[in-house]
Amino acid sequence: MAGVDEVGRGPLAGPVVAAAVVLDAGCGWDGVNDSKKLSPAAREAIYARVLQDARAFAWAVVGSRTIDELNIRQASLEAMRRAIARLPLAPDLVLVDGNDPVPGLACRQRSVISGDARLLSVAAASVVAKVVRDRIMERLDPVWPDYGFARHKGYGTPEHLAALDRFGPCPLHRFSFAPVRVQRMALFP
Repeated sequence: MAGVDEVGRGPLAGPVVAAAVVLDAGCGWDGVNDSKKLSPAAREAIYARVLQDARAFAWAVVGSRTIDELNIRQASLEAMRRAIARLPLAPDLVLVDGNDPVPGLACRQRSVISGDARLLSVAAASVVAKVVRDRIMERLDPVWPDYGFARHKGYGTPEHLAALDRFGPCPLHRFSFAPVRVQRMALFP
């Protein structure tokens, strides 16, 4: 049984990242929870433990251009599909966070609303996806230093919106998202 979750639906910049995780039920996985409910240090510790002790794990990244082409919902489902496909073993059942099934899976699946808060493997996938996405944004920060991606990870914070107003969008931005689209239209009427 694999859990799958995505991170990064709401930001104005950067990819959406999904992870799939298969855990051995016999191992004690205390402290694993929805990534939004954990501190960065707790997420890092759980991430390291998943990489060391999980039966299988994989993640996938869908970039901002594809998000703009597909829409964020479809891009999130595509990231989940890719993460599941990259697992080194084929699960019999996939537990999907949310209410949308993942298209194109060869195995059974069950969508679970708030699965990242209710199911251990989905919570672990949430943590892996969050850590991977945060690290991506931190590594991209020096490429586009004017935006502060290492601090806000691409979310629409006042700092990010001010940078967007001042510098316009960069290639990492999601041009289909309203604040970016409006700014782009202002720069290129």
